[in-house]
Amino acid sequence: MESRTAEQEEEVWAEEELSAVDLGDGRLNRRAGVLLRQLAERPDRSIPGACQGWAETQAAYRFFSNEKVTSEGVLLGHVEAVLERARQHPVVLCVQDTTELDFTSKPQIEGLGPLTYECALGLYVHPTVALTPERLCLGVVDLWTWARDAKTHGTKNRASRASRPIEEKESFRWLEGYRRICCLQKEVGEATRLVYVADRESDLFELFDEGERQGVGWLIRANQPRKLEGGARLWKAAEEARELGQIEFDLPALPRRPARRVVQTLRSVRVRLSPPYRCDKALQAVEITALLAREETPPEGVEPIQWLLLTNLPVDTLEAAQEKMQWYLCRWQIEVYFRVLKSGCKVEQLQLQTRERLEAALALYLIVAWRVLYLMMLGRNCPDLPCSLVFATEEWEAVYLVMEKKKPPRQPPPLSLIVSMVAQLGGYLARKGDGPPGPKALWIGLQRTQDFALALQARSQLS
Repeated sequence: MESRTAEQEEEVWAEEELSAVDLGDGRLNRRAGVLLRQLAERPDRSIPGACQGWAETQAAYRFFSNEKVTSEGVLLGHVEAVLERARQHPVVLCVQDTTELDFTSKPQIEGLGPLTYECALGLYVHPTVALTPERLCLGVVDLWTWARDAKTHGTKNRASRASRPIEEKESFRWLEGYRRICCLQKEVGEATRLVYVADRESDLFELFDEGERQGVGWLIRANQPRKLEGGARLWKAAEEARELGQIEFDLPALPRRPARRVVQTLRSVRVRLSPPYRCDKALQAVEITALLAREETPPEGVEPIQWLLLTNLPVDTLEAAQEKMQWYLCRWQIEVYFRVLKSGCKVEQLQLQTRERLEAALALYLIVAWRVLYLMMLGRNCPDLPCSLVFATEEWEAVYLVMEKKKPPRQPPPLSLIVSMVAQLGGYLARKGDGPPGPKALWIGLQRTQDFALALQARSQLS
């Protein structure tokens, strides 16, 4: 069988990822695949830079300006592909979070609103990213985007916002996100269990109530000082619960916090939460599990790390508690995902006329960011897979030729080796004491890989 070129492999990947997309026009469906490939090859370029030609650039802008093209429609095919990948795993974590996209320097974009700092202008993006417990990113299964109304946003309106029903608040996105996971659970089948994972903003009693009726698992970090039936306090009940054991993990570095090893003591208790006064009077108490993870002996002068996690899943043993903690730690991957989206794909530099067009472009970049993380973690979790399952022949051969300065082997090398080489093209040093390559080195290396593959292909055509 005739082998495909690197460009053909990229086209096949993009077509397969969006095979279920339906924008109401076959030409639009095909253009979505073409644009996905072009943006994936050069994720840090502008749309004209990624398209590399006036005709292709014009086609891209026509695509985004078509009223049939929406972010929901563009993501549809990708979601189907994510569910197919999810069916290969017994547990898939559906992690939600929100990030700001700042377009203050582009006030000409219609439909933007104030951000946390009201002088800043942009929109909010709230995706749900599917991950395995081993942190392999499977893709994006849901997306909320919104812009705040400058007239109703502000300190003086906080009281009125607090009294509104949850359906009229921004926090409703967490509840709707959970409902979306419940719908996807029916689609993915019983062999795969979806678990909703989110941080403190999702601490909503309405979500707990929904979980009691839907039965799909959820795991969130507590934020509210909640009461139990009978008047006791949730935190106190968790602190007095029996100790199950300990868990150790590496806390990643932040701008003002170095990375360090953390040892936490785990306690678990089953409780019944009373609905808060602001909730619908029809809501009843719900039964949940509270899992307290507390660092008992932090380094001197360092604030201890402690989290109170809530879930509708049972946590009766140390193994179950450690499992739920590892699931929650996977939530950090969405922060890496946002970094790829902003720093790697540079979505805050997009220049489109309206918010709707911006969101359609963003949907494609969400898929591009997923692919970077997917390749990175696949190389870690499945190091012995042949690299030909992920990279086109011209791609891995070009990388091998550049890095090893010798003829590529007949048999495709292991995936971990080629991923490491690609990352080295992006600045990864691969020293003996270094950890695995990160997303930044990988996305730079992937772009250079495309250039080398095209050069190798051009040379072969001349010989």
